Amino acid sequence: MSSHATGLATDISVDLPGDDGLRRHQLGEPGPWRRPSTEIRSRIAYGAAHVVPRPLADTSPGAPADLDWDATLAYRHELWSYGLGVADAMDTAQRGMGLDWPATRELIRRTGREATAVGGRLACGAGTDQLRPEDVPSGAAGLTAITDAYREQIDVVRGAGAQVILMASRALARVAATPEDYLRVYGALLAEADRPVILHWLGEMFDPALRGYWGSDDIGTATTVFRELVAANAGQVDGVKVSLLDAGHEVALRRALPSGVRLYTGDDFNYPELIVGDGEGHSDALLGIFAAIYPAASTALQELDAGNPERALEILESTRALGRHIFAAPTYYYKTGIAFLSWLNGRQPGFTMVGGLASGRSVAHLCEVFTLADRAGLLSDPDLAAQRMRMYLTVNGVT
Repeated sequence: MSSHATGLATDISVDLPGDDGLRRHQLGEPGPWRRPSTEIRSRIAYGAAHVVPRPLADTSPGAPADLDWDATLAYRHELWSYGLGVADAMDTAQRGMGLDWPATRELIRRTGREATAVGGRLACGAGTDQLRPEDVPSGAAGLTAITDAYREQIDVVRGAGAQVILMASRALARVAATPEDYLRVYGALLAEADRPVILHWLGEMFDPALRGYWGSDDIGTATTVFRELVAANAGQVDGVKVSLLDAGHEVALRRALPSGVRLYTGDDFNYPELIVGDGEGHSDALLGIFAAIYPAASTALQELDAGNPERALEILESTRALGRHIFAAPTYYYKTGIAFLSWLNGRQPGFTMVGGLASGRSVAHLCEVFTLADRAGLLSDPDLAAQRMRMYLTVNGVT
C-alpha cells in the first residue's frame, strides 16, 4: 500500500503541466519498504539494471559509451542490498541501443568483481552485438559467424563468474532462413554450456529488429520452435525469460515447460499476478521494471516468504500503473523512464543516457512517471525529487 493510500502526505508540492495549465501535485511519503534480513527464498528475482554515463560524456547517438562507473556500479549494489539479483548487460542497459560491446564487456567484468565481493546473484547477457547484422554473410557461413560471436561473449560472462543469459540476436534474426537455423545455433551453444543458462526471448515491441524470431511472425508457431529447443536441451536450461507482454501466453508456456525449467517473467505489464501465481504455479522474475520499483518488489517478495501472498500482490499491484506507463508504446524507450526515476531518487548526478536516449520520452510522459512513482511510494527522498522535477520543468520551458 502506498503512502497516498494510507492518507499520509508531505508539505512538498510541485506544479505540473496539465491540459488546462498547471496543476499542483502534493507529494506523499516513501512507502514502508524494507531490506531483507535473510536471503529471499520464495522466488528467484533479478532486476535488469540500467547504466549511467559520465556527466561530461559524449552521449550523442553513435558515440562510444562512456560510463560513470561509480554511479553505475552503486546502482547494482542498491539492488543487491534489497535481496534481488542483478541481470546485467541486458536491453535495460541499452545493449544495441547506445551501449557498445567494448563498454558491455567492461561492464560485465566490473559487475562480476562487485558481485563476488558482496555475494550478489548475477546473470549477464551474452549476444552477438560485436557484429554488424548487415555485414554477416548469409547461409552457413553467417550462422557460424553468429555462433562464434556468441561464444566470445559467453566466455566473458563465464570469466566474470556470472550465469549466462543467451540473448536474442539481431544478426540471427536477419540471417536465419528457417526455424532449423535457430535450433542449429542455440543447440550448439547449449551443448557447450558448463552450467545451465537462461534463454531470453525478447519481443519486437522491445526491439523491432527481432521481429520473426524463432523463424515466424506467428507467436504460436514461434512458441512451438522455442519449446522444441527447450525440450531437447532441458538439462542445460535453468529457465526462460519471455518478454512478450502477454500473460496468457506466459502462463501456457510455463505450464508446458519441462520439469525443473523456470519461467522468468519479462512481462512488465502483468508481473504482479504472474509472480504471485496461483494453485498451478508461478513465475520467477527477470524484469526491467524491477530496476525502478526494487524497494517495493523486495518487500513483496519478503511477504511471499512470510506466507502472505495477498499482501505481496497488493504491494506489486500498487506499482502496476507505473510499470504500464514506463513500458507504454513505443516500448523501446522504457529505459528513459527508468533513468529519469533513478535521477529523481538521487542515484545518478544527471538525467543523461548513452546514445542520447534521455530525449526518448516527452515532458508530459516523464511528468506522469513522477506522479505515478510518488503514488506508489517510490520517491525515496520527496524533497530531492521535487527539487529535481522543478529543475527539469524549468529547463524544458514549463514555468
